[in-house]
Amino acid sequence: MKQFESYFDLLKQLIRTPSVVGAENPYFMTLKRELEELGIKATLYEGLLVAEGSEPSNGYISSHADRHGLICTGPNEFQYAAYISKNRGDLTGNSISEQTYKIFVERFVGQKVQAYSPCSGNYLGMGTITTTYICERRGNLIFEIEGLEYLIPNTPVAFLDKLSIKDDFVSSQLDNVVTNAMIIYLYQLGYQGTAFFTAEEEAGKSWRYLLEWFQRFDISTDKLLILDTSPYPDISTIEKLDIVFRRRDSHARFKSPLQTQLIQFSRKNKISYDYKDRYIKEKNKQMIANGGKPSSIGSTELGRLIVASNHKIQGTTLQIPTTGYHTVEETAKTNSILKALQALKNLYLN
Repeated sequence: MKQFESYFDLLKQLIRTPSVVGAENPYFMTLKRELEELGIKATLYEGLLVAEGSEPSNGYISSHADRHGLICTGPNEFQYAAYISKNRGDLTGNSISEQTYKIFVERFVGQKVQAYSPCSGNYLGMGTITTTYICERRGNLIFEIEGLEYLIPNTPVAFLDKLSIKDDFVSSQLDNVVTNAMIIYLYQLGYQGTAFFTAEEEAGKSWRYLLEWFQRFDISTDKLLILDTSPYPDISTIEKLDIVFRRRDSHARFKSPLQTQLIQFSRKNKISYDYKDRYIKEKNKQMIANGGKPSSIGSTELGRLIVASNHKIQGTTLQIPTTGYHTVEETAKTNSILKALQALKNLYLN
């Protein structure tokens, strides 16, 4: 693990910078500074930060930069940022996060939070969540926070967070800062291709920003690699896994030579992996057999891109299995992160 110390140092730093859905600009500026210090060109577009090395066509890697948090919507009223009305336009009800967010409403009571300026990132105060409930009329989680009663509407509030490394596990609000750090780490090691950091993925909007960039420069590819985390129910499940792939989502099949390369590398190096679409299908069979309701196979950024681009953009995914999804205690095996980094190094630096 010692050889990856710079990665974990970077991860600790990035986690400290808030990046609530729809208010990612301060975090984008942090990423931009890190990239430019490495001599990498970093360009901001609407909803997108694009990094380009000296050989930009030598790879296209994407990772969303937003994290779940809250937005002030009234006097001491805060809503889950991804699901407020202005962000619901692309939500269809078939994403895993939409189906699960109601389950963990009570987890947030007692959670410390920090408010910040959406433009400058300036710190505006700290508070503690005292009450959470579901407003069925608005279809959202509502929060009350002690200590931030003075905030005005549209102020973002991030969960206070720091990295914990203990007993071979890493915990934090990992989705998706863990893969943001992977991309910058690759550039530290010499990667010279292109990378994307997208906004508002948790609100189902990031694919639009990514699609527009490819259309802007009339670029087609079947080698887009999207990095992410992938939720599993408990520690015992992720202990058996190193990395996760997908062959499809509810929108499209994924077809890319990158997947073949990643699977071959995994088999050769005894890296255990799962196909998330297969896992969900197997779980659904069990659910139906027991009289339950099956869950969606999932709606992803890549699937939407494939359909919206008329298959001019294709690719695959590489995901880190986690548990405690969308909380500040989301947990992954340290070894999963290291195996993913090894796979990325083999793909782009050999």
